[in-house]
Amino acid sequence: MMARRMRGLSVPALAALAVAALTTAGQAVPAPEPPPYVLADGVTQPVYSYADAIRESVWVDLGTDLDDDGASDRVAVDVIRPAEPAAAGQRVPVIMDTSPYYLCCGRGNESQRKTYDENGDPAGFPLYYDNYFVPRGYAIVLVDDLGTNRSTSCPDGGGPATTAASATVIDWLNGRATAYTSATGDETADADWSTGAVGMIGKSADGTVANGVAALGVDGLRTVVPIGAVSSYYHQYNSNGAWGGYPPLRSGPPNLLTPRAYELCEPFFQELETRFGDDGDWTHYWTERDYTRRADDVEASVFLVHGFTDQAVPSDHLARWWSALSEAGVPRKLWLTQAGHVDPFDLDRERWVGTLHRWFDRWLLDVDNGIDDEPMVTIEHAPGSWTDEADWPAAAAHPVALHPSSPGLLSTGPAPAGDTAAYTDDPEQDRWVWAENPDQPSPARVLFRTAPLASDLRLSGTASVTVRASSSTPEAVVSAALVDYGPATIHDYLNPGWGIENLGTRSCVGESTPADSACYLDTALSLQDVDHHVVASGTGDLGHWATLWRQLPLRPGRAQTITFDLTAMDHVVPAGHRIGLILAGTDYWRSGAPSQLPTVTVDLAATSIELPVAGSMLGE
Repeated sequence: MMARRMRGLSVPALAALAVAALTTAGQAVPAPEPPPYVLADGVTQPVYSYADAIRESVWVDLGTDLDDDGASDRVAVDVIRPAEPAAAGQRVPVIMDTSPYYLCCGRGNESQRKTYDENGDPAGFPLYYDNYFVPRGYAIVLVDDLGTNRSTSCPDGGGPATTAASATVIDWLNGRATAYTSATGDETADADWSTGAVGMIGKSADGTVANGVAALGVDGLRTVVPIGAVSSYYHQYNSNGAWGGYPPLRSGPPNLLTPRAYELCEPFFQELETRFGDDGDWTHYWTERDYTRRADDVEASVFLVHGFTDQAVPSDHLARWWSALSEAGVPRKLWLTQAGHVDPFDLDRERWVGTLHRWFDRWLLDVDNGIDDEPMVTIEHAPGSWTDEADWPAAAAHPVALHPSSPGLLSTGPAPAGDTAAYTDDPEQDRWVWAENPDQPSPARVLFRTAPLASDLRLSGTASVTVRASSSTPEAVVSAALVDYGPATIHDYLNPGWGIENLGTRSCVGESTPADSACYLDTALSLQDVDHHVVASGTGDLGHWATLWRQLPLRPGRAQTITFDLTAMDHVVPAGHRIGLILAGTDYWRSGAPSQLPTVTVDLAATSIELPVAGSMLGE
């Protein structure tokens, strides 16, 4: 922890230590120059011109040739930084976002893309980071991920090449790597304007890169802010042995990669595909892309943001990463929402921007603003209703086991020996279809419910399911869904906005130029009234009951036991509602179906769900 604390010192703070040491030795030294920012009300102020900011592009040399074109790979970096500190010889910190989407799909709610002027210099920077933070004394650095926009090389699906590329950009910002002023030229570019203090931020793929670079422990990376990001690629494409499909190395959105990357990287992609397999087995390919295993190497602070109903990057990524960072003692902060794959900028703009501003001031400029002493966690318990808490899961959360039994009951007492239930896999259905019409039988699922709750019950953390079952075929998928049966108003997280909708008005966050507006569409919460709500879910492959490293063929009629976690949650089940547990086969949102669709018989006496209950539960 001493190394982490020392690296938390700013350039002015280190200079002050040097002054104190030399003064003690009796030597006269010049007074340290004032820092390149102005504070008022505890935060940096917009004192620099956005219109006159320096806008430039460089290409950082990676020292690899993954596309096998005979030239060293280079990653394109677009920079915008205030001109006034540069003219005074002062250095500024960096907020950095690496993305594969700057050309094909854009960033943010309005799908903003990078734009360039007639000379090829950057003119439009997606998102509000530049508009808001450049006038406050920060540089914004937007990096084209491997093989995208103006970068060369080949993406490797979140692996060593991807994380090393952004780490090399940070090395350049700290004077440890080489960059050039063009994609193929030999004129070098220095980052002598950078303090070397870097914060990475981004949503989805961008935040995933930030997680991966943090796990490298690269010197100079002071903080990361991953929003709805992956922490382990195995769990993004597979579910506890259930194979979910091929990682999109060459697929994905149209024009994701450059034409040259699609052509030159084909041999590289084929080599990677031989490594990740098509049967849900854990392989070394996935180990390389599981950042949680390297949490002890994280030296940066981490500010995580995730939605519990995120279907693009399920909330189990949050739970695994947060737990690993907690065990490693990493300084951290957490925002949790009940919405889907949404940037908090579009959920609660004022609250979010203010918090992010103070976080970057603290970790990139060492402003003593007290954010470290505030509650670590902010949770949206209901749409638009936020509370601050000391940690997550809730301190009072403890495991409580519930057991299914015939006929459709869920209670604290186990089922009698010999009690069974069966379903037939229907890969055309999913967890939301299974949860409908709970009083009607369905061959595709078995459903169990508690009695109506006598009082509110908070579930905080991760539930796990243990299922003992036999299959009629050599392969079988087991899925589980935890359902709150009762009326509620929730985020419409399956709509195109994942729980928000755009309004016809705009509000401005920062300063603008004709090429880059700081004014963004206002949003409202998109809500729906429901009579039940899927709170958490998960899937496992019964053939991986012994190990994730190898799928074992099932003997028809022979029971095996599998245990797996559901997605993370923080949910209050109101009094009068009933908790439901559904067991079924393939959830087409999460995994592929077995080649032969099985009938699965569940041994209810050896099956249970363990809930993270904050408080007490009737019958405990």
